Amino acid sequence: FKDEFVRHKILDIIGDIVLLGMPLKAHIVATRPGHAINAELTKLLFAKLEEKRKGPKKKPRPSKVLPTETELDIRRILDTLPHRYPFVMVDRVMEFIGEDELVAIKNVTINEPFFQGHFPGNPVMPGVLQLEAMAQAAGILMLRRGSSEGKTSLFMSADKVKFRKPVRPGDQIIINAKLTKSRGAKLAQAECNCTVNGTVVSSAELMFAIIDSSEVD
Repeated sequence: FKDEFVRHKILDIIGDIVLLGMPLKAHIVATRPGHAINAELTKLLFAKLEEKRKGPKKKPRPSKVLPTETELDIRRILDTLPHRYPFVMVDRVMEFIGEDELVAIKNVTINEPFFQGHFPGNPVMPGVLQLEAMAQAAGILMLRRGSSEGKTSLFMSADKVKFRKPVRPGDQIIINAKLTKSRGAKLAQAECNCTVNGTVVSSAELMFAIIDSSEVD
């Protein structure tokens, strides 16, 4: 063919773009193409397609626990915690007591998904979820102490955990959390308990670390 050279270059472009590993519908105009520049084009196309597939780059979650806030509703809690349904275990922060203590609530309803298996005919809230509720409440308290923008609390360990009485549908858990020790701005220990109708149903000592929210996204 008189245009053998052109045909060869077109096949080179097609061959190099096949390395994308995915279909491509496009109109390509090439000026003085070669394998090196074709490879660069393929890399750029791959990066663009990956960016489109993943969607916009996530921004750090706004953890805006302000020292001036005296309580938090569920919207503010969701601003602060990375947890989502069905694992949000704090419905409201009723009050902050100074810088190191809070009182929160968790309303327990029969609609909780864990009651389907724990236990059929005898619904009881798992103790580990009471522990999680205490951890989330204490995490909010820890974030309130310093600059929490773009940060979240990481539950590290639990000690002296006790489960005293069963929690059932219809109960309202009052969560008390108090920071007792801290190591700088990144580590802290809290004493927590859950009460129902004034009776302690569970308690624990918890350890936390503050990390960037991007690490849990």
